[in-house]
Amino acid sequence: MRFILLAAGLAVVLAGQSTPAPRPITVSAAVSLTDALTAIANDYGAAGRGAVRFNFGASNILARQIVEGAPVDVFVSADEAQMDVLARAGRIDERTRLNVAGNQLAVVVPSDRPRTFSSIAPFADPAFRRIALGDPAAVPAGVYAKQYLEKEGLWGAVQGRIVPTSSVRAALTAVESGAADAAIVYRTDARVALRATVAWVVPAARGPRIVYPAAVIRDSKNANEAIRFLEYLRGADATRVFTRFGFTTNPP
Repeated sequence: MRFILLAAGLAVVLAGQSTPAPRPITVSAAVSLTDALTAIANDYGAAGRGAVRFNFGASNILARQIVEGAPVDVFVSADEAQMDVLARAGRIDERTRLNVAGNQLAVVVPSDRPRTFSSIAPFADPAFRRIALGDPAAVPAGVYAKQYLEKEGLWGAVQGRIVPTSSVRAALTAVESGAADAAIVYRTDARVALRATVAWVVPAARGPRIVYPAAVIRDSKNANEAIRFLEYLRGADATRVFTRFGFTTNPP
């Protein structure tokens, strides 16, 4: 319903206006969306819709920057908690908030030491001496991973071996460099890994609900252009790109 209202509002706002070249918008987005959003923005610009400038990073850091006044037009978070931080601070236009994609967790190991799990139980193997996660106290992927491991009764067995990282991509890099023996990352990150192999994909039915909410920042100087981009993210063209990069689409 929110998306329908957003689209209807956009039609009213834009009706009868001239169409000068759209101003570039700045989007702060979760680092796990880097490849998909870059591809989407390239298509968006090629169609003459306007330029999109990205600031990719860990969602908790991006949210803090926006709360402190960073000049951003759109925020796309890797979880609802960080978007809620901005909502409580009065930094987003709540009417524009919507979910644009979903994801799953995956366990990855170095490609030169491949393993395949039939369940998550082998993750507690002491052979995994260093396990990289996005910081479970702050980074959404780490928060999700901790929730899942607690649910499976494994958090206590691995907690002492956790290597917290600044982002989910940093956790993947730790495995690819050999600094960690395993990591829990997003399934979409695992797909683009060059020196890491997937050992286990967490079934959607057992894993945490992972969604990427997006919203226009309340004091955006490019609100109309920001709304256009959000509308595009929920459209068929962007959905095809999200799917190509392994994201689930039309999340609740």
